Amino acid sequence: MKIFIAGGTGFVGEHLITELHKCGHSVRLLVHSRNTLTGNVEQVAGDVTRLESFSESLAGCDAVINLVGIIREFPSRGITFENMHVTATTHMLAATTANGISRYLQMSALGTRPSAISAYHRTKWQAEQLVRGSALDWTVFQPSLIYGPHDAFINMLAAQLRLASVMPVIGSGSYRLQPIHADDVARCFTRALELPETIGQTYELCGNDRLSYEALLDMIADTLGKSRPLKPHLPLGLMKLVIPILQKAPPFPITSDQLQMLLEESIGGNEWQQVFGFAPRGLREGIAEYLGNR
Repeated sequence: MKIFIAGGTGFVGEHLITELHKCGHSVRLLVHSRNTLTGNVEQVAGDVTRLESFSESLAGCDAVINLVGIIREFPSRGITFENMHVTATTHMLAATTANGISRYLQMSALGTRPSAISAYHRTKWQAEQLVRGSALDWTVFQPSLIYGPHDAFINMLAAQLRLASVMPVIGSGSYRLQPIHADDVARCFTRALELPETIGQTYELCGNDRLSYEALLDMIADTLGKSRPLKPHLPLGLMKLVIPILQKAPPFPITSDQLQMLLEESIGGNEWQQVFGFAPRGLREGIAEYLGNR
């Protein structure tokens, strides 16, 4: 099959393209400008927020995958949750339909719901509802924290732990995550293309390791061969006042939205394993594959 991918130039896209090629599929990738960094991939230039810039590029494809998403807004550059989640999905659905393509896969996120406090989760939910309301043969994936060699979160924590043995923790640090490897996410997307029973379904994608934020810090330290860090606790109430001010500086590592999502936890079920026929990689083994070599 020839697969059209939007949002595929990032971390997860790298893993997905590799898996699709491994399974014999070809890829047409939407990019802002053509480059030579994506290997054996057909590239087309366009902008998901401008339908006319890419709609015709889907011609001849058999399925469409929308990976477009951001975790931080930059309004001055037009990078907002509304634009990148809702508008982009609206345009992707329109282009898919206009080109007579029926199969459509959407990357969403665990925790999306209409009543969400975070704008990230609310707009991801709005995008999901657009997909469900379409006449396409859709599948929606809601992953927990995705990790892998080029991830942002695990690598950021590891970089901090290499520099110091003290890791400040906001609030209790008992909030839990259930990370899943990017390779496992890519396998689910790829297998869904061959499994008609996944049409019209939404899947939470979580690993088998459910652990607290503090336990994750300890696991990363163990993997790096370092002593477990001291974890002074920062008052949650104070941080909720301070972060909205400091987040205006791009280098600041966390936003109010990200804090809210962390506190809400990112845990779910593992029913997807029965559908897709494999077990996820263990977290300790997975992070050791890339943190242990640096």
